[in-house]
Formats: sequence, structure tokens, C-alpha cells
Amino acid sequence: MADRFLRLIVMRHAKSSWSGGVASDHRRPLNPRGRSDAPLIAQRLAELGWVADRVLSSDSTRTRETWARMADALPEIEQVVFTRRLYHAGIEAFTEVVSQAPARDRCLLVLGHNPGWEEVVGWLCGQPVRMTTANAVLLRREPAPWCRALEPDSWAMIDVLRPRELT
Repeated sequence: MADRFLRLIVMRHAKSSWSGGVASDHRRPLNPRGRSDAPLIAQRLAELGWVADRVLSSDSTRTRETWARMADALPEIEQVVFTRRLYHAGIEAFTEVVSQAPARDRCLLVLGHNPGWEEVVGWLCGQPVRMTTANAVLLRREPAPWCRALEPDSWAMIDVLRPRELT
């Protein structure tokens, strides 16, 4: 879906496991549902033509695994950046990371966590959105450099992809 708009996909990691004796929250892996939900969302993004130029992701185990499960459906995406700054990030960290994206990138997929992601989406589009695991919010706006595109209420929400609505 190449168009003149700037596009942003804000996605929460897929369902993770609370069992297994993992030493920290940062290292929690996906559970079986998470492993099946992530490729469903990726397939739907591909069908809709929402293929990012770059993925910006938290460096947690569950976000890395979410992307790994999505990658086969989105082979065009070669640029993937994992950063600790997006681990449980809010608006400030989100804008710091995303504003550094190159101007040539017209669509970004930003993968992270709640409660920050609900706050970020509400701030960007002015609408509250409940983001359960593996939900992806599709946003677009008029073109601008990423460093100036991240302003409150400046993005239109196009859709919310939810795994249970895709099965």
C-alpha cells in the first residue's frame, strides 16, 4: 500500500508465559497462544499492504520472539532494531526512538508493551484504544519528518488488528 501518507503500526507483543521459573520480566518468553497469534497479525498486515520499512522493538525476550514469529510473513522488512529504551516505554521514550527514524522510512512497526502503548496510541490519535496482547494499531498522517510527526492528536487511527478477530 504505497501512498503519500506516513504510516505507523504500534503493536503490543504477543501473549507471554508467566510460568517456567524465568528470572526476570524482561526474559519472559511467549506462550503457545502468543506463538500462534504473532504470525496471524503479520499475515493480515501483509494482506493489507502495511509492510514497514523498519521495525523498532523493545529488546525483551517476548518482543524478540513476537517479531521472529512475524518475520516470515513480512520478508521485505530487513531493518529491525531492538532497544532497551522501548522496554516498558511511555510517550517520551517512544517519541525519542521513533523520531530518529530516517526520513526515507514511510512506515514503521513499533513493537512494545503496555501500559505504555495504550498511552502512546491515545496521545497520537486522541482516542483511547485497549491493546491486549498482539494487537496492532494502524495509524497514518500527512507526511512529515519523523522528528516532527510525533505530536498529540496528529494521527488518524485506520484500524486495530486483534488476533481473535482474524481466526
